[in-house]
Amino acid sequence: MGAESSVQPSLLQGFPARPLPGSVAMAEQLPVARVLVESSLPHLDRPFDYAVPVALDQAAQPGVRVKVKFNGQDLNGFLLERVAQSDAGHTLVPLAKVVSPVPVLTPAVRELAVAVAARYAGTVSDVLRLAVPPRVARLEKDYPASVDPVEAVDTPGVPGTATAPAWAAYRTGAAFLKHLAGGGSPRAVVNPLQGYGPAGWPNLLAQAAAAACASGRGALLVVPDYRDLDRLEEALKDLVPEEAVARLTADDGPTTRYRNFLRLLAGRARIAIGTRSAAFAPVQDLGLVACWDDGDDLHIEQRAPYAHAREVLLLRAGQEGTSCLLAGHARSTEVQRLVEAGWAVPVETERATVRRTVPRVVSTADSFEQGRDPLATIARLPHAAWQAAKEGLQRGPVLVQVARAGYAPSLVCETCREPARCLHCQGPLALAGTSALPQCRWCSTPAPDWKCSHCGGHRLRKGATGVLRTAEELGRAFPGTTVITSSGDQVKAAVGAGKALVVATVGAEPVADGGYAAALLLDGDSLLRRETLRAGEDTLRRWFNAAALVRPAPDKGLVVVTATDTAATGALLRWDPAGYAQRELSLRMELQLPPRCALHR
Repeated sequence: MGAESSVQPSLLQGFPARPLPGSVAMAEQLPVARVLVESSLPHLDRPFDYAVPVALDQAAQPGVRVKVKFNGQDLNGFLLERVAQSDAGHTLVPLAKVVSPVPVLTPAVRELAVAVAARYAGTVSDVLRLAVPPRVARLEKDYPASVDPVEAVDTPGVPGTATAPAWAAYRTGAAFLKHLAGGGSPRAVVNPLQGYGPAGWPNLLAQAAAAACASGRGALLVVPDYRDLDRLEEALKDLVPEEAVARLTADDGPTTRYRNFLRLLAGRARIAIGTRSAAFAPVQDLGLVACWDDGDDLHIEQRAPYAHAREVLLLRAGQEGTSCLLAGHARSTEVQRLVEAGWAVPVETERATVRRTVPRVVSTADSFEQGRDPLATIARLPHAAWQAAKEGLQRGPVLVQVARAGYAPSLVCETCREPARCLHCQGPLALAGTSALPQCRWCSTPAPDWKCSHCGGHRLRKGATGVLRTAEELGRAFPGTTVITSSGDQVKAAVGAGKALVVATVGAEPVADGGYAAALLLDGDSLLRRETLRAGEDTLRRWFNAAALVRPAPDKGLVVVTATDTAATGALLRWDPAGYAQRELSLRMELQLPPRCALHR
């Protein structure tokens, strides 16, 4: 029966230790298969031994999917290896079936899955569920047994030198690309200054991947969502052949995802791009792993063991000796810890270049703006923001970033300012539109006769203003102006260069052709007051992501932030993501808060 040699017989109840009825001829060479069954139970997170029948000898190779009998049940699993003998101490149950002859689990991915499971206190089976996509049987008939790597990917004329324009503004960018294209494994951290145009971050990552291909190796690029993935794929089309790129994301459906997975497995594609699960992509001769905007919550897997794509890529870079590139407009404390520990080297630009490239940033909380507008601290749209929007609309689109989706996502009592709660489930009340009745955001129960449980009042007022209400107010403030919203399930990837107000929630800002003329960052205090350790860090990251979409200061690009004078606001004014990350990390190290690893290790 299936068993592991190190497990005591008492733990193998349900597996008889007597010969099975009937005779099954076993393979002569390496007749024992070690199988990892697909189960989330922690005590089954180990390989079990099974016998290999002669009929399955050719198909039962390491890495294939198999079906086995386990305690009277048919379970799926992965064949890890073939060995000559087992020390289980009893007759082994034969493999029931080889589900697929394709070795979908490579040794490198298996080793990575074990490391990820150990790091996050999970099971290897749960990690493999993320690493290996669901099978689509009809696609496997075209899978080749072997592919010549030279013929599989042809990348003539791939740029991988200092001539890459997106890296020209960075002081050590040319050295990084030269080292990468020469077959080295540099580890770098870069904070791109622009999020659009030829110098935008998609071209930055694409040129790094092309440099890795120029050295005869593969590349793996991970981004947070499908909008970033589309932009990265478009940037790669100008540098490498289309067949050299494989896109891995669940949004494309199981068929497309599995087809691209098989292309990587066979060596027909050498560059893998995708969202968080793509960190396990089976890229052959991997030379570069890269992560864009590692501070985004979308990089965290929502199922056990909740692995972060950045950590998976770091583990993979250490195991396979690859180059590593961590990029983002802002810098997380985890990335700053790698820089201070000497593990990664920052690729930076001169301050003069920064001033020429980024927009001018104005805070409504500074003393100058307070003197001009005494009500700036209490107004949601201070005069400076309104003036910036008015002047920006003369030159092109204007971005307005708000914190909340919906119309009025929270209501409070007009008398005592207590949050309005549903009388049935105590959920928060909200308004879906101008003439809509207040209703619960949890159970959707209308509350036409609401009464405050604290003071007995019956009148409600908006506790927060959502993107739809903001768009409505701006439409009245700027009559005749086109107003575009981007939030929730109506997220827009891009807008034109025409004059328009683009109102978007954080993280849903579309890219404008040629950049925005101005940007208004509203509701900054509500973002900074969130009850989380990363409130300041995450707010600054969202501000930088929006501000990087605005035109440079020489082109009259302007960003107005409406928030109190905090360390995050000062970092945005100076355009200093590294300085804020350094300050944040030092405070956390002093207080023994994550990430609290010793820097000398």
